[in-house]
Amino acid sequence: MEGSVLTDKKTNVVINVISVVVPAVVAILLGIDNLKTGGAVWMKSLPGLNAILNSTTSVLLILSLIMIKRKNVAAHKYLMLTGLVLGASFLVSYIIYHLNVPSVMFGDANHDGNITAVEEEAVSGIRLFYFVLLISHIGLAVVALPFVLRAFAFALTQQWDRHRKVVKFAFPLWLYVSITGVVVYLMISPYYS
Repeated sequence: MEGSVLTDKKTNVVINVISVVVPAVVAILLGIDNLKTGGAVWMKSLPGLNAILNSTTSVLLILSLIMIKRKNVAAHKYLMLTGLVLGASFLVSYIIYHLNVPSVMFGDANHDGNITAVEEEAVSGIRLFYFVLLISHIGLAVVALPFVLRAFAFALTQQWDRHRKVVKFAFPLWLYVSITGVVVYLMISPYYS
Protein backbone atom coordinates (compact mmCIF):
# COMPACT_ATOMS: atom_id res chain seq x y z
CA MET A 1 0.00 0.00 0.00
CA GLU A 2 2.78 2.43 0.91
CA GLY A 3 4.46 1.94 -2.48
CA SER A 4 1.14 2.64 -4.18
CA VAL A 5 0.70 5.90 -2.25
CA LEU A 6 4.26 6.90 -3.13
CA THR A 7 3.63 6.06 -6.78
CA ASP A 8 0.38 8.03 -6.68
CA LYS A 9 2.24 11.06 -5.30
CA LYS A 10 4.91 10.85 -7.99
CA THR A 11 2.28 10.37 -10.68
CA ASN A 12 0.31 13.35 -9.38
CA VAL A 13 3.41 15.52 -9.44
CA VAL A 14 4.17 14.51 -13.04
CA ILE A 15 0.54 15.08 -14.11
CA ASN A 16 0.42 18.46 -12.34
CA VAL A 17 3.69 19.59 -13.94
CA ILE A 18 2.52 18.52 -17.42
CA SER A 19 -0.85 20.19 -16.81
CA VAL A 20 0.86 23.50 -16.06
CA VAL A 21 3.79 23.37 -18.49
CA VAL A 22 1.83 22.41 -21.63
CA PRO A 23 -0.68 25.32 -21.47
CA ALA A 24 2.13 27.72 -20.48
CA VAL A 25 4.24 26.70 -23.48
CA VAL A 26 1.26 27.02 -25.81
CA ALA A 27 0.39 30.47 -24.38
CA ILE A 28 3.97 31.64 -24.85
CA LEU A 29 4.04 30.37 -28.42
CA LEU A 30 0.81 32.17 -29.25
CA GLY A 31 2.25 35.41 -27.92
CA ILE A 32 5.49 35.59 -29.93
CA ASP A 33 4.23 36.25 -33.47
CA ASN A 34 6.94 38.82 -34.15
CA LEU A 35 9.65 36.11 -33.96
CA LYS A 36 7.93 33.69 -36.34
CA THR A 37 9.38 33.23 -39.80
CA GLY A 38 6.30 31.78 -41.45
CA GLY A 39 7.77 28.30 -41.41
CA ALA A 40 8.29 25.88 -44.25
CA VAL A 41 5.51 25.48 -46.79
CA TRP A 42 4.53 22.06 -45.38
CA MET A 43 3.82 23.65 -41.99
CA LYS A 44 0.83 25.47 -43.45
CA SER A 45 -0.90 22.10 -43.79
CA LEU A 46 -0.63 21.40 -40.06
CA PRO A 47 -3.94 23.06 -39.05
CA GLY A 48 -5.75 20.73 -41.46
CA LEU A 49 -3.86 17.78 -40.05
CA ASN A 50 -4.80 18.92 -36.55
CA ALA A 51 -8.48 18.97 -37.54
CA ILE A 52 -8.13 15.41 -38.84
CA LEU A 53 -6.44 14.34 -35.60
CA ASN A 54 -9.19 16.00 -33.55
CA SER A 55 -12.04 14.53 -35.59
CA THR A 56 -10.47 11.07 -35.47
CA THR A 57 -10.03 11.41 -31.72
CA SER A 58 -13.72 12.32 -31.39
CA VAL A 59 -14.71 9.19 -33.27
CA LEU A 60 -12.34 7.05 -31.20
CA LEU A 61 -13.76 8.46 -27.96
CA ILE A 62 -17.31 7.63 -29.00
CA LEU A 63 -16.34 4.15 -30.20
CA SER A 64 -14.41 3.61 -26.98
CA LEU A 65 -17.49 4.45 -24.94
CA ILE A 66 -19.53 2.00 -27.01
CA MET A 67 -16.91 -0.72 -26.53
CA ILE A 68 -16.74 -0.33 -22.76
CA LYS A 69 -20.55 -0.34 -22.52
CA ARG A 70 -20.44 -3.65 -24.44
CA LYS A 71 -17.76 -4.83 -21.98
CA ASN A 72 -15.18 -5.15 -24.77
CA VAL A 73 -12.27 -4.00 -22.61
CA ALA A 74 -9.58 -4.91 -25.16
CA ALA A 75 -11.15 -2.76 -27.88
CA HIS A 76 -11.78 0.06 -25.37
CA LYS A 77 -8.15 -0.02 -24.28
CA TYR A 78 -6.86 -0.02 -27.88
CA LEU A 79 -9.15 2.85 -28.90
CA MET A 80 -8.22 4.95 -25.87
CA LEU A 81 -4.50 4.40 -26.34
CA THR A 82 -4.86 5.34 -29.99
CA GLY A 83 -6.79 8.46 -28.93
CA LEU A 84 -4.03 9.37 -26.49
CA VAL A 85 -1.38 8.96 -29.21
CA LEU A 86 -3.45 11.12 -31.58
CA GLY A 87 -3.88 13.72 -28.83
CA ALA A 88 -0.14 13.82 -28.23
CA SER A 89 0.46 14.01 -32.00
CA PHE A 90 -1.98 16.91 -32.20
CA LEU A 91 -0.10 18.71 -29.43
CA VAL A 92 3.28 18.25 -31.15
CA SER A 93 1.84 19.40 -34.50
CA TYR A 94 0.10 22.37 -32.87
CA ILE A 95 3.32 23.47 -31.14
CA ILE A 96 5.39 23.10 -34.33
CA TYR A 97 2.85 25.18 -36.25
CA HIS A 98 2.55 27.95 -33.65
CA LEU A 99 6.29 28.04 -33.09
CA ASN A 100 6.84 28.91 -36.75
CA VAL A 101 3.72 30.44 -38.27
CA PRO A 102 2.07 33.70 -37.12
CA SER A 103 -1.45 33.40 -35.75
CA VAL A 104 -4.37 33.85 -38.10
CA MET A 105 -7.11 36.36 -37.27
CA PHE A 106 -10.72 35.36 -37.71
CA GLY A 107 -12.24 37.60 -40.38
CA ASP A 108 -8.93 38.80 -41.86
CA ALA A 109 -9.97 38.10 -45.47
CA ASN A 110 -7.03 39.91 -47.06
CA HIS A 111 -4.47 38.31 -44.68
CA ASP A 112 -2.84 41.61 -43.71
CA GLY A 113 -3.03 41.03 -39.95
CA ASN A 114 -5.65 43.75 -39.45
CA ILE A 115 -9.42 43.54 -39.34
CA THR A 116 -10.89 46.41 -41.33
CA ALA A 117 -14.40 47.72 -40.78
CA VAL A 118 -15.52 45.95 -43.96
CA GLU A 119 -13.98 42.65 -42.82
CA GLU A 120 -15.51 42.99 -39.36
CA GLU A 121 -18.93 43.73 -40.81
CA ALA A 122 -18.67 40.65 -43.05
CA VAL A 123 -18.29 38.36 -40.00
CA SER A 124 -19.98 40.45 -37.30
CA GLY A 125 -22.56 37.95 -36.06
CA ILE A 126 -20.35 34.92 -36.46
CA ARG A 127 -17.31 36.53 -34.86
CA LEU A 128 -18.78 36.48 -31.32
CA PHE A 129 -19.84 32.82 -31.72
CA TYR A 130 -16.34 31.97 -32.99
CA PHE A 131 -14.63 33.59 -30.01
CA VAL A 132 -17.00 32.03 -27.47
CA LEU A 133 -16.35 28.64 -29.04
CA LEU A 134 -12.59 29.24 -29.22
CA ILE A 135 -12.34 30.43 -25.62
CA SER A 136 -14.40 27.51 -24.32
CA HIS A 137 -12.30 25.13 -26.45
CA ILE A 138 -9.01 26.47 -25.09
CA GLY A 139 -10.21 26.79 -21.50
CA LEU A 140 -11.69 23.32 -21.37
CA ALA A 141 -8.59 21.85 -23.06
CA VAL A 142 -6.57 23.17 -20.13
CA VAL A 143 -9.13 21.80 -17.65
CA ALA A 144 -9.38 18.42 -19.44
CA LEU A 145 -5.66 17.68 -19.54
CA PRO A 146 -5.15 16.65 -15.89
CA PHE A 147 -8.40 14.65 -15.91
CA VAL A 148 -7.39 12.76 -19.06
CA LEU A 149 -3.90 12.08 -17.73
CA ARG A 150 -5.29 10.84 -14.42
CA ALA A 151 -7.81 8.61 -16.21
CA PHE A 152 -4.93 6.98 -18.10
CA ALA A 153 -2.77 6.72 -14.99
CA PHE A 154 -5.58 5.01 -13.05
CA ALA A 155 -6.22 2.62 -15.96
CA LEU A 156 -2.53 1.75 -16.26
CA THR A 157 -2.34 1.02 -12.54
CA GLN A 158 -5.68 -0.85 -12.65
CA GLN A 159 -7.35 1.46 -10.14
CA TRP A 160 -10.72 0.90 -11.79
CA ASP A 161 -12.93 2.72 -9.25
CA ARG A 162 -10.75 5.82 -9.45
CA HIS A 163 -10.57 5.47 -13.24
CA ARG A 164 -14.36 5.39 -13.57
CA LYS A 165 -14.77 8.41 -11.27
CA VAL A 166 -12.32 10.60 -13.18
CA VAL A 167 -13.61 9.47 -16.59
CA LYS A 168 -16.99 11.01 -15.74
CA PHE A 169 -15.21 14.36 -16.10
CA ALA A 170 -12.45 13.46 -18.55
CA PHE A 171 -14.63 11.92 -21.25
CA PRO A 172 -17.11 14.78 -21.84
CA LEU A 173 -14.37 17.39 -21.56
CA TRP A 174 -12.08 15.60 -24.02
CA LEU A 175 -14.93 14.95 -26.44
CA TYR A 176 -16.04 18.60 -26.31
CA VAL A 177 -12.47 19.82 -26.86
CA SER A 178 -11.86 17.48 -29.79
CA ILE A 179 -15.17 18.34 -31.50
CA THR A 180 -14.87 22.09 -30.96
CA GLY A 181 -11.28 21.95 -32.25
CA VAL A 182 -12.64 20.78 -35.59
CA VAL A 183 -15.40 23.41 -35.62
CA VAL A 184 -12.92 26.18 -34.77
CA TYR A 185 -10.66 24.99 -37.60
CA LEU A 186 -13.54 24.90 -40.09
CA MET A 187 -14.53 28.43 -39.10
CA ILE A 188 -11.05 29.95 -39.36
CA SER A 189 -9.72 27.92 -42.30
CA PRO A 190 -10.89 30.45 -44.94
CA TYR A 191 -8.52 33.00 -43.37
CA TYR A 192 -5.33 30.96 -43.69
CA SER A 193 -3.13 32.47 -46.38
